Amino acid sequence: MRLPLKWLNEYVDVSSVTVEQLKNKLFSCGFEVEDVIYVNEKVNKIVTCKILEKSRHPQADKLFVCMVDAGKYGTLQIVTNAVNVQVGDIVPVAVDGATLADGTVIKNGKLRGVESFGMFCGGEEIGITEEYYEGAGGDSVLIFKDEFALGEEVKDLLDIKDVVFDVSVTANRPDCQSIYGLAREVAAVLGLPIKEPKTTYATQKGVKTEDFVKVTVADNELCSRYMASYVYDVKIEPSPKWMQRRLYLMGIRAINNVVDITNYVLNEIGQPMHAFDYRELTGKEIVVRRAMEGEKIITLDEKEFTLTSANLVICDKDKPSALAGIMGGLGSGIKDDTKEIVFESARFKRDNVRKTSRQLNQRSDSSSRFEKGVDAYSNEFGLKRALALIDMLGAGKIAETVIDENACSKDKKVIKTSLSKIERLLGVAIPQTVAQDILRSLNFEVTFSGDQMTVLVPYYREDVEDYPDLAEEIIRMYGYDKIDNKLLDNSSITVGGRTKAQNDELSTKNYLASIGFSEIVTYSFISPKDYADFGMQEEVENSIRLKNPLGEDMSLMRTSLIPSLVGAVRRNLNRKNVSGRLFELAKIYIPKSLPLTELPDERQMLSMALFGDEEDFFTAKGALEGLLSHVRFSGKLDYIRSNRTFLHPNRSAEVLCGDKNIGFIGELHPDTCESLGIDKKVYVISLDFYAVQPDFTREYCVKAFSKFPQVERDLALVCDLNVTHAEIIEKIESAHIANLISVRLFDVYTGEQV
Repeated sequence: MRLPLKWLNEYVDVSSVTVEQLKNKLFSCGFEVEDVIYVNEKVNKIVTCKILEKSRHPQADKLFVCMVDAGKYGTLQIVTNAVNVQVGDIVPVAVDGATLADGTVIKNGKLRGVESFGMFCGGEEIGITEEYYEGAGGDSVLIFKDEFALGEEVKDLLDIKDVVFDVSVTANRPDCQSIYGLAREVAAVLGLPIKEPKTTYATQKGVKTEDFVKVTVADNELCSRYMASYVYDVKIEPSPKWMQRRLYLMGIRAINNVVDITNYVLNEIGQPMHAFDYRELTGKEIVVRRAMEGEKIITLDEKEFTLTSANLVICDKDKPSALAGIMGGLGSGIKDDTKEIVFESARFKRDNVRKTSRQLNQRSDSSSRFEKGVDAYSNEFGLKRALALIDMLGAGKIAETVIDENACSKDKKVIKTSLSKIERLLGVAIPQTVAQDILRSLNFEVTFSGDQMTVLVPYYREDVEDYPDLAEEIIRMYGYDKIDNKLLDNSSITVGGRTKAQNDELSTKNYLASIGFSEIVTYSFISPKDYADFGMQEEVENSIRLKNPLGEDMSLMRTSLIPSLVGAVRRNLNRKNVSGRLFELAKIYIPKSLPLTELPDERQMLSMALFGDEEDFFTAKGALEGLLSHVRFSGKLDYIRSNRTFLHPNRSAEVLCGDKNIGFIGELHPDTCESLGIDKKVYVISLDFYAVQPDFTREYCVKAFSKFPQVERDLALVCDLNVTHAEIIEKIESAHIANLISVRLFDVYTGEQV
């Protein structure tokens, strides 16, 4: 939020403090000043002069010699190449010792043998543009339209010097999105009186707004207050220089008196406004309603939008005339021949404005205010100020009445608490008189009954809800430096550390990294095509579909990590990384019902992929078992043949723990690899980390080595081809052989003899 010092000074006399002191005071009460801009600080000794004579330079065809009257600086000879100046023009001249806006110092000198006692200036040399003063744009010399006295400093005549604070206003303080809002804070922190902007104006007796326009608010939830005022005999003309200059410092280009008033009130009071051309309101009616599906509007910047029922619009009898809280419609704007207007001042629901602005990718100064919140108090204050400016500038005649469709509470918010409760929260004692004075300086109404306090909150402070907010208001004015560095009563020190789940995840990642795996992080969204590539079409119907996806490739919440993991493998192979090991530990999202009626089941899954000439089914299986051994997994694993369509039928297995399926392991099916454009064998592992993590004991039992050497026995068994390795191991272990350390398969033989 920009805060020009001269504009601020109109409400609070801050002449008693320096710029640096004011910056520090703003910071002390919660407003960081990101930058202090000294506007045209260097400009000096550029004065007005009148051209008395103009003749050709004797030694240069493109130069002229002018004699000028510079008032107290006398008659000066100026050599120039300006072709736009004529005898009788009043122009700015930088005299000997003058400083231009960019810091250049001007000295007397000679041009092609002729002395020049200064230099004519354009807008760039003075530090202004066309928006600030007509004729200041371009490279030519500025010719004043005003009959200025001669020899006077241009910086004073045009009021071009100022200091602008760039103040960072936090989202919880929408009441400070304006010059006057910040002025209230400055007055409170400096203990100075504040002067309100003028809001009184003359009206035309017997002329009632309701006789000229009918206002209907069809949705009080999205528009809780709508005010309208009729103005006629409007004179569209340029706004006064003082208003144009203030808007210029706010980065706004002056257009005409009516439009400039709406922009002025937006920045001064924080109330976005719109002025409707009355003749463009079909049926002389304003209706605030939700848009119809497919309804279209062309805004003032000539962009066309197709609307939905989620968008709020301001309509006349037939069509939308404005996007509520964002921008007016093309036909509704003020024109050079406008004679009657209807001023709008409203309060729109901030999240609706934010969603509409994001949906349509259409932002404005108004929408940025409404997105943070505009209070009902500002609606009335802003409209009164706009009408007062109309009256002050003689821009039109104002109707006697104002239409006010108000669904907001007319009562001030009441907070009952105690000072001791606030002190306990802050950890510092605050005298009752100090607390009372601070709150009253911020326009809170405070009464005490012993320790108990009753506070009436100003209408514009909708952010204040309860005693913690009052505590914040008091301490930011009292001073955070007054809080002692000590523990609060009944406090204790908590020893920090990771939870078991965090340690398990970290241990898992560290182990996998130690055996050559690299961690990847992929999006939680997936494409329906990814499911199709893996033969998992049924997952499309069982997945959560996003309402506003970034695109079809990210339209579903994933129910498996494998497609994303294999996608990373494919990208590595395409970049000639011919071998590697990747893993991802992340969540999948399993809906409990569709459409969603409750939050989905978010399960932590571990997926791994191995590819390259050195990898096979057994290196993948070894990685899984090595991990589970590292974390001392207490469960017992079993493997059975997998029938997943995207896995090789003879080189894949489901991983069981008891009767629970905890994952799978295997080589990708050649058909799957072909459809994905992968020409190498890829082995994948999926583990339900959520299910197995509780059985990670991470406890190690240390035993002394046996005094005797180990004895190995080779057992040659004849068995049916359908008997699995796991079944043999289980039978051997079930015999409970004393001192049995391990059993492993080292050879398989089939032939004519067996």
